[in-house]
Amino acid sequence: MPALNWFILPISALVPLIIGYIYYSPNVFGTRLANLTDRPIDQVTGNRTPGRLILIYVFSLFWAYLLTFASVHQSAMYQLFFMDPSLADANHEYNQFITEFMSKYGERHRSFGHGIIHGAENGLVWGIGFLGITTLLQGKPLKPMWIHLGFGIICCALMAGLICEFL
Repeated sequence: MPALNWFILPISALVPLIIGYIYYSPNVFGTRLANLTDRPIDQVTGNRTPGRLILIYVFSLFWAYLLTFASVHQSAMYQLFFMDPSLADANHEYNQFITEFMSKYGERHRSFGHGIIHGAENGLVWGIGFLGITTLLQGKPLKPMWIHLGFGIICCALMAGLICEFL
């Protein structure tokens, strides 16, 4: 397996903190969300305690981990042979096949733009499924959900772009 830059996952997990600070500010969507939810603006934009920021970062690490498999297609090659004990043998045909395949195709679709496409796609599909279902089950209106979905799509797109380009 080629050397991977695993530091990009904790770095990409910073994206939701940065984007969230901007996205939910009063000048962007904070005021709109406060109006839609009948909450004061400081409840929408002011709950940034250290504990919450740490939790946001930890949850973002999970997001980054999943986006790795959604945006870096080469990971599927390793998943095919992962549990085979023969993979530990460097001279086994699996390793020879993987090495040959990765030397030929290992850099395909490894760009920021490609990651953005898959990140946005996953943000939309997973986000609308999860947010839509939970919003409907809670009996809440759908309008605020669209604001949160936009945040999720932007974050997933940027995170997957970084992961796809630099992992």
